[in-house]
Amino acid sequence: MCLGAWLLLVLGLSLVDGQMRVLWMLVNICVDSCLRARGNYFINISCISTETDLESLLEDLGLTPFYREKLTLSKILEIDEKTITDITVKSKSDLPWYFLKKLMMVNVTARNMKCPPADESKCNDSSGTKLNFCDLLASTKTSDTLNPLDIITALFLCSDAFVQQEMAVKMSMCQFSVPLLLPSCDKERCTLMLWAMRDIVKKYRPSALSQSKGFIEERIIDSQVPMISFVRLGNCSLSKSEILNKLLSNSQQYHDTFVHQNMEGGNSPKRISNGLTEITWYLPGGNTDLDVFNQPVAVANLHGDIASFDTQYSFLCQTSAAVFVFFDHLDPECKILTNQNQKAQIFLVGDSESKNFILETLKKVATAINLTASNCILKTKEQNIADFIKHLRKTVCDVVENPLMKMPIANMAKIARELGILVDEESEEFEAGKKNADAITEEIQDLLQYKDEQLPLQGQIWKELTHLEKEEFRLQKLGSENIEMYKSRLREKGKELRKKQNSYDLSTAMMCFMTAISRPEIERCYFLKWMRMNLDNISCSELSALRERYKEKCKDSANKEEVKGIDRQLSNSSLGTEHFFREMGQIYEASLSLPETHPYRQQFQNLPKLCAQLVLDGFPLELVDGDTSNIPLRWVSDVLSQLNHLVSPENKIRVVTVLGVQSTGKSTLLNTMFGVQFAVSSGRCTRGAFMLLIRLNEDVKKEFGCDFMVIIDTEGLKSPELAQLEHSYEHDNELATLVVGLSDITIINISMENSTDMKDILQIVVHAFLRMKEVGKKPKCQFVHQNVSDVSAHEKNLRDRNLLLEQLNEMTQAAAKMEKREENRSFTDVIEYSPDTGNCYVPGLWNGNPPMAPVNVGYSQTLYELKKNIIQQLGECVSSANDLLEFKEWMTSLWNAVQHENFIFSFRNSLVADAYMKLCTEFNRWEWEFKKAMYSWISNAETKISNFGTVAAKSQISDMEEFLAELKREATTELSKWENILLDNLEEYFKQTDGHVYLVEGYKEEFKNSTKSLRRELENSVLNQLRASVDIKQGQKEVDKIKENHTKEIEKAVGELITECRMKNVQMTDGELGKAFDKMWSETLSKMSFSELKPTDVFTDVSFYLRENVSPKGSLACELLSKKQLKECGLAAFKYKPEGKSETLKNKLKGWWNPQDLVKARQKVADNIIAVCQDSVTDKEKRKTNYHNTYIQEILHIIDEMLNKADVDTNIEFEVPLKQHICADAARNFQRKQEDFIEANDPMILLGRNKEKFRADFKDVFHERDQCQKKAEEFTEQCLLPAVEDFVYRSLGTNITEEMMRSKAFSTRTSFQGLVLLDLLSKEDFNSYRSCIRNYEGYVKTWILEQIKKHFSDTTKTSGYEEEHLKSSIKNIKDAMEKAKSEKSADLKTFVEHICKELGDKLVISQDALGAFMILNNANREQFAGWLTLSVEKMEETLKKKFEDTTFKRKLEHLSVNPQTELFTRVVGCGKQCPFCEVPCEAGGGKHEEHFASLHRPKGLGNYKLVHSEKLETDICTSSVISDCRFRCSETKNEWHSYKSYREIYPDWHIPPDGSLEASDFWKYVMNKYNEKFAEAYKAKPADIPETWKKITKDQAETSLKKSFNLS
Repeated sequence: MCLGAWLLLVLGLSLVDGQMRVLWMLVNICVDSCLRARGNYFINISCISTETDLESLLEDLGLTPFYREKLTLSKILEIDEKTITDITVKSKSDLPWYFLKKLMMVNVTARNMKCPPADESKCNDSSGTKLNFCDLLASTKTSDTLNPLDIITALFLCSDAFVQQEMAVKMSMCQFSVPLLLPSCDKERCTLMLWAMRDIVKKYRPSALSQSKGFIEERIIDSQVPMISFVRLGNCSLSKSEILNKLLSNSQQYHDTFVHQNMEGGNSPKRISNGLTEITWYLPGGNTDLDVFNQPVAVANLHGDIASFDTQYSFLCQTSAAVFVFFDHLDPECKILTNQNQKAQIFLVGDSESKNFILETLKKVATAINLTASNCILKTKEQNIADFIKHLRKTVCDVVENPLMKMPIANMAKIARELGILVDEESEEFEAGKKNADAITEEIQDLLQYKDEQLPLQGQIWKELTHLEKEEFRLQKLGSENIEMYKSRLREKGKELRKKQNSYDLSTAMMCFMTAISRPEIERCYFLKWMRMNLDNISCSELSALRERYKEKCKDSANKEEVKGIDRQLSNSSLGTEHFFREMGQIYEASLSLPETHPYRQQFQNLPKLCAQLVLDGFPLELVDGDTSNIPLRWVSDVLSQLNHLVSPENKIRVVTVLGVQSTGKSTLLNTMFGVQFAVSSGRCTRGAFMLLIRLNEDVKKEFGCDFMVIIDTEGLKSPELAQLEHSYEHDNELATLVVGLSDITIINISMENSTDMKDILQIVVHAFLRMKEVGKKPKCQFVHQNVSDVSAHEKNLRDRNLLLEQLNEMTQAAAKMEKREENRSFTDVIEYSPDTGNCYVPGLWNGNPPMAPVNVGYSQTLYELKKNIIQQLGECVSSANDLLEFKEWMTSLWNAVQHENFIFSFRNSLVADAYMKLCTEFNRWEWEFKKAMYSWISNAETKISNFGTVAAKSQISDMEEFLAELKREATTELSKWENILLDNLEEYFKQTDGHVYLVEGYKEEFKNSTKSLRRELENSVLNQLRASVDIKQGQKEVDKIKENHTKEIEKAVGELITECRMKNVQMTDGELGKAFDKMWSETLSKMSFSELKPTDVFTDVSFYLRENVSPKGSLACELLSKKQLKECGLAAFKYKPEGKSETLKNKLKGWWNPQDLVKARQKVADNIIAVCQDSVTDKEKRKTNYHNTYIQEILHIIDEMLNKADVDTNIEFEVPLKQHICADAARNFQRKQEDFIEANDPMILLGRNKEKFRADFKDVFHERDQCQKKAEEFTEQCLLPAVEDFVYRSLGTNITEEMMRSKAFSTRTSFQGLVLLDLLSKEDFNSYRSCIRNYEGYVKTWILEQIKKHFSDTTKTSGYEEEHLKSSIKNIKDAMEKAKSEKSADLKTFVEHICKELGDKLVISQDALGAFMILNNANREQFAGWLTLSVEKMEETLKKKFEDTTFKRKLEHLSVNPQTELFTRVVGCGKQCPFCEVPCEAGGGKHEEHFASLHRPKGLGNYKLVHSEKLETDICTSSVISDCRFRCSETKNEWHSYKSYREIYPDWHIPPDGSLEASDFWKYVMNKYNEKFAEAYKAKPADIPETWKKITKDQAETSLKKSFNLS
């Protein structure tokens, strides 16, 4: 600050204008004389107060914490509230973030920042009508605003080296000047910002290349261009920075490169930025009409007076070709100009109109420093600014055309150090990083040779591995070879290639590279930056030379082959850090093929973690290898796993991807939107796909439900390099499907110039979205139309948007046809899309003509709006965010699927499988709750029916049919209630955002249908049971009446005998009384008439219903039924024999294509049906009821249902004999059941059983003994105890079933299958394997029973349930007793009846026992009640003991709900088996539309034989369905049919290829181990086992099982 100005500020604030001028002259005279004596014209006042200024400024800006702990890129790029909202600047602390936010999006308005004044209404205290001159003259105080240069300087001071570099790059793109010398205000030293500018790369075309249309691309600090510097001496009336802006701008376009006083905030006093030297570059475009200069030139601008910053001035004088010094007033002895060691030409630039300008002084100074007239440039009165600029430009142009010196900025560091200027490249980490990078890149002479020698694993070997991998998935070259043999050979070849990779020693370059990235973070970051820059420099140089050769060769059409060769070199001459990481990935993957203990493998185990840390630091990870178009799955998966480990539990991500045609600015779009650094240098089009991680700030994590955003950049579709290849369209489809599948939002980048390319990319994108819809993914999409600059573009393009939608609809229909999903008719069927909100029109990137054009502000602002929209859409996603491990799983499954020819058919994903298993688990739980509720309800209903018409009946209804109707209504209500509960549960389940529910939304209708089907099944079952119970009760009515009458007659006879004996007045002994009782008993029975129960002719009844069942099926059915009496059937095991010539002919059609002939297939179906029917008969036999015709109707229903579901073609010749066999066997069992029931209910036998009880009661009454205790015990033992025991067993079945269902084995069908196979593996028993394969249902039924017995082998496991039900019953009895007591009944009979009535809906009390108890009962009611309480307590202990002593096996026989049957029904499901290998279906619900299995097996295990050799077959159907092999069977009418089109024959089976190449390892292991035994059992020759199968271990088999069935 000039001393005069300072004194004027202090002393002259209150002086008027004339006095101020006088004071100013006096001060200057005094200061001149004083300072000349000291030999220094100016005092550097700024140095006195700078530190305070810096501290106060940083405090104002809120940057104080970052002065020591520097701002990092991750902090700046972090997505927070400010990123997604248009927050206006409210305080000074908002300014740095406002600038950074805009700069990171290369918005040229970033410097236009102004903080509103603290008080805008200071002078507004007068009324609105009064003219206030204070208001007219007042303006915002400049001290209230901050100069943009101060903010920029503060940010550079508070940022780490990598942020500084990024800021410099973005500023350069905006055509802002960038810091060359940054003042270090607290150290009185400045810093040369060499590192900050190192990443600025510029392209330009000097006049010499105008004709050839060539260009130069180089790192600007290495460029040999002259530097012209502009400085100021003293005060100057001309605005140096503004004049520079005009100097560098052509007539068509003006741009503010430098901040000047007429810019917003530019007139605010500088607090810390004086001494800042900025630099920019003028680069010609080869157009003489537009170029200001024909040659490139660097322009430096020093802010502040050079008298205060002589170090900076000295630096510029020694590094510039010319220095232009702006002045108003010169001192004749100005030593600042005469004392410098000047290598530059000096030009003096003054304003002759300035009051302080003295021409004579100018002459003296010019003479003193040997300047000519041409070195003095004056703005005269006659000149306007335009003329002055023209003159100045000509002078500069002359210097540029003939510079005295050209010094690259990189070479200025030496001079800077000599002058005491710091260089930003002097840290130890910097030196170490540079040294390590140089050690690698200095060895590069020939790029292709270097890659072959130093990066050998990613070359031809990796390409061959890629081809092998794809061939394993597609089997396109299989020919007639056995599939598994062919795949085994491919695997062996793959192992050989991995072996070859391992044979290479670790190259010097890779050793250095891996060592360098293992260093501490800062050094590692410097190293990778240097690597990238060095490699870019080398590639750029190589590509430039190749382009020149290409251009030359193209001139002559005879050089076609050479041109092709150069073209290949151009494609292969790219070398970047991604190649080194790719090599790391190959080293790692190759090492995994070695044993775990191998030193070489151990050495590289930490590589994924190193790479994961780099991803976390902000470096991109290559997902898809751009050279081979493949993903090194194990490498990328392990990196993602390590990354997940590093960030857990904050590991939730949202994914944004861009897709588009090559060179349409996809990477630039992402870089602009998110401030990231995807490579965009010339000749380095993105190849493959890369991902970057951006952290979300804590303030928005909850809103968006994620912790990071993953940005994926992809190579361009329709790439010219790939267009020549045969499968280029397929490659584009694969890439698009992968990235769309990984994304939450996909940006479709469309360049409006090329409608053909646009149509092609839309076709590819539609395929990708259709595929995602089919596999349950629902990504959003946003179309970005590039280079549409009209402000009315959105409105004008309404027609175009509708046309686009029409095209999308057409493409959707075409894609749906190709993917065989023709139900999708429009694009909106596939994805949620609105033409109005789903399109964004983006102007061109550059505002003018490059290279001097800044980024178009419309481009940046439009992308900012797009960014906000995308982030908002992410926040509105219905589905929950994936974590990194789920992202990894999606990547793996998507990539495996796209490598097959048919994506939708081939897609398998463990996340989808997991979501499906969770849905099945929940549905199974709800289904069981429904069943359990209905089992409980029917149990209570049967209790009520059993007690109907007795003293225990609670219902007031007297008519049984009316009572049945009431129960049916109740049942319907209960069924509807539970059906609605299940449907509501389903709706709520699918409303969840967690658990990937959206992935299985396609199954929603299936499970709804399963719910409705379950309701129908339960309704039929409940109504049938009600009808049967009522009919049985009605059938017993007559018997009960007879028994009641007989009991009354006995009671009457006993009463008469007592009276008779008492009348004798003789004391009779017990012997005498006994004789009298026997005589009475014989006489009474002889008088009674005992009518026997009328038995039903079960065979006649069964025959009737059988005929009724088959007669609608035609006359042949009736004819077959009449051939044999039912009683003659079912006497021996059922053996199916075809009858008739047609059947015999069919049976002779055997071949390798079928696992067994028609007879065996039908026999197997028959055996399964017979087994199920036998179980049903056995369950009915357990009931203590008479036979009822609903029993046989149910059996026939089971047979019909199973025949309908059978995979084997059946006919009436098979059906009728089968039904006769089953019905005859059932009839015999039901006949025995009826006989047992009749015997148990014979009145005479029942009376005989109670004879001794009557005798005892007779004696008691005669002797008038107290019967209270005895009767209480009798009532308890004969009536209550059996009822309670029956209740416990009726309830225990559901408890056992429920507990078993809690185990993982019974949670879902998939889990069950997996655990059954794991159990088989642990047993290592061939017979078990064979039984499981050949008779799956029989095996699992036995296995389930074993599991139940094993689980409950300790009887204490059931004791808890038994005790619970026992206590419940005891409580009910005691409550009933208390209520009966309160009724104040007069006699014991009424008291007992009250008790029975209270228990009428809970316990079934035997009416026979109750009737016997009631007769000859003279017990006192009160005393009886007391004894009854004690008896009940004793009964509780008795039953406890009984339950403890009863074996679990015995308990199972008493259960009304059979746990084995319930569990079997749950896990076997539909019972369908794969038509090729017979593995069971695992689909959930009862009404699924599609069958599937997790793991298929070699066909030989199901008795497939090769017809020509009789050897067991090794092919697995999951491989066959992707091959060109064929099959034939009865369904194909014995015609050959392609496996690939198997769904034409079996439309309800989904058999995708193996999700991984190791998926079937379990069955391969089994077949290899038991090959000889299976051959012997099947009377075949052993299979030819592939070599790779022989190497599978038991542990590998177990691992494959767990992975296939998603078992932990």
